[in-house]
Amino acid sequence: MRTLLDFEKPIAELETKLAEMKKLAIDNNVDVSVAASQLENSIEELKKETFTNLTRWQRVQLSRHPERPYTLDYIEQMCDEFIEIYGDRTVGDDKAMVGGFGKIGEQTVMFIGQQKGRNTKQRQLRNFGMPNPEGYRKALRLMKMAEKFGKPIVTLIDTPGAFPGLEAEERGQGEAIARNIRDMFMLKVPVICIIIGEGASGGALGIAIGDRVLMLENAWYSVISPENCSTILWRTWDFKEQAAEALKLTALDMQGNGLVDGIIPEPLGGAHLNPNLAIDIVKKTILETINELQQISPTQRINQRVEKFSGMGVYN
Repeated sequence: MRTLLDFEKPIAELETKLAEMKKLAIDNNVDVSVAASQLENSIEELKKETFTNLTRWQRVQLSRHPERPYTLDYIEQMCDEFIEIYGDRTVGDDKAMVGGFGKIGEQTVMFIGQQKGRNTKQRQLRNFGMPNPEGYRKALRLMKMAEKFGKPIVTLIDTPGAFPGLEAEERGQGEAIARNIRDMFMLKVPVICIIIGEGASGGALGIAIGDRVLMLENAWYSVISPENCSTILWRTWDFKEQAAEALKLTALDMQGNGLVDGIIPEPLGGAHLNPNLAIDIVKKTILETINELQQISPTQRINQRVEKFSGMGVYN
């Protein structure tokens, strides 16, 4: 059974009517092709109208849809081969951060990203996609390994934030994220960062310093989630929709403010409705971007990376 968001329900009702009409036609040997075609057109128009005019909070809801593809879904479908690499060589292996070498055609890529879980057991194992310091240290270890072998890096960002527990702070959460940010600026290989779902706070930024920072159409990227922003300002989650509007956290907002380099389109209705197509679009974008970045020398790439991030938030 498909999970439906409130604004998807009118579309789902029409789709149910269409399915019933087609079943009735088969059972009674009746031609309903004209009526079915009209209803299909109505569904398509309603989809376009609905998903073209989504509020910022509705896009946040789409980014969290439980059927939306996660990091490992992208990696497993895009790669002909994938070898996952574990551990930070200090504390242990953080299941919320995954990574390893993957092969797309003839191109070997180091993939790194946060992984959420689909059921209760997986969510507990993956810590709801919230990495501990060892997750960021593992990510940096993999980046240095990719640099050593001259392989491009692709990070897939989907996290509600770094894990805020006391033990994470004791093991140096802030230092681990800060070190990643510093060292990512100086990587000599192409670095592509893609926000595929939620991109919250330093938890996202810890793997988001790249030559190209891209966002999926229904992803969000912000210093804080709408709920937490609402809690700080109004001491309740009830104003999360107003907070989302104020934060201007959608892909269009981010591109308009020069904080991301591009938007990757999703299938009509969101990536969860056609995961295979969404993943194919991301795969094509990755290959094209790697090809573009490989034409630039490492020194130029590093200089452009530093200039891009240094210029953010600066106004004359």
